[in-house]
Amino acid sequence: MLFIAFASCHRKTELAVRQSSTTEKSHYPSYNVSPAKPDTTGMSSTAAHLAAQMKIGWNLGNTLEAVGGETAWGNPKVTRALITTIKQSGFNAVRIPCSWDQYADPSTAKIKSAWLSRVKEVVQYCIDNDMYVILNIHWDGGWLENNCTAEKRAAVGAKQKAYWEQIATYLRGFDEHLIFASANEPAVANADQMDVLLSYHQTFIDAVRATGGKNTYRALVIQGPSTDFDKTLRLMTKMPEDKVKNKMMLEVHSYTPYQFALMTRDEKWGNQFYYWGRGYHSPTDTTHNATWGEESDIDRIAKAMKAKFIDNGIPVIIGEFGVIRRSSLTGDALAHHLDARAHYLEYFVKRVKANGLIPFYWDEGSLGNNSFGIFSRQTNAVADHQALDSLMRGTN
Repeated sequence: MLFIAFASCHRKTELAVRQSSTTEKSHYPSYNVSPAKPDTTGMSSTAAHLAAQMKIGWNLGNTLEAVGGETAWGNPKVTRALITTIKQSGFNAVRIPCSWDQYADPSTAKIKSAWLSRVKEVVQYCIDNDMYVILNIHWDGGWLENNCTAEKRAAVGAKQKAYWEQIATYLRGFDEHLIFASANEPAVANADQMDVLLSYHQTFIDAVRATGGKNTYRALVIQGPSTDFDKTLRLMTKMPEDKVKNKMMLEVHSYTPYQFALMTRDEKWGNQFYYWGRGYHSPTDTTHNATWGEESDIDRIAKAMKAKFIDNGIPVIIGEFGVIRRSSLTGDALAHHLDARAHYLEYFVKRVKANGLIPFYWDEGSLGNNSFGIFSRQTNAVADHQALDSLMRGTN
């Protein structure tokens, strides 16, 4: 069956058409063919300790998760020089959104060895820069993301097991600087779907742990429903089981308020927000001032996540956050917008970190209008100093 999907969720507007790879198979060959003895070397930190070591994270967006290959969405191949620039700019953690399904045999779920090798190479760039790495299965055609349903539970669970057995085995030699993440933004709207999602997370945890070695003690990240703050607070009433204590993290994402962070045209139901925050509203272009989702809302969600999860020993990663740069604006409107955006980035980082949440900025590599990019992937240089400086001020 053919389907049309927005690639990489809402950050990539290019449409991709491909064969659906969610099969109805409920079994694949076991890929846990060489389980290793548990290895504690370099794996002593708890998840909370690891999270506390992360100053601020950066997303290698629209790259290893790109449908069609690493460069298919306009970014060049990742180089060691780029990762070195990221580290030198103040980030000490990298989230690597990654696709696997397009590199796997549909009948056996076997991942191509060349792709496993390339992912390992990029992870190594980060580890060599003494950075923490969160490696996930991203949107990946939606085989898991769009199928948190009872009807798809067996088929998706089988694929989840097969992929993580292979990923975990291949990358088993890395120490605790490498962290695995079960999924990306799994679409969940109710308790029944939440139950299915928890089963996918359980499969992930069990598959990784069964490979042994350092994976016996590796920190693992699971995603809240739709990685939405309020849904997570409401629907995530329990965590999956892990035989190893204090090695689990929770992930949510934040593009709030939508009209400021992502919206690219005015609609009948509401306008874009160009200006956000106390002291940053426009006195002239009042129709584009934020009317919700400002400082108090960031404070609310950060405090609520701390109370429900962090205070109960579960670190929280904000795997994605950011605000588009509306560079098509001109004159005072552009300057006012960029100042408001800078205020948002600094305030968001400062407040979530004050509550113990660890933010990872979404950078999709684009520097044009309505983009998030901070770095030029072509020159490996900082392209948006204002945004970078704001993020780093927020960490202080």
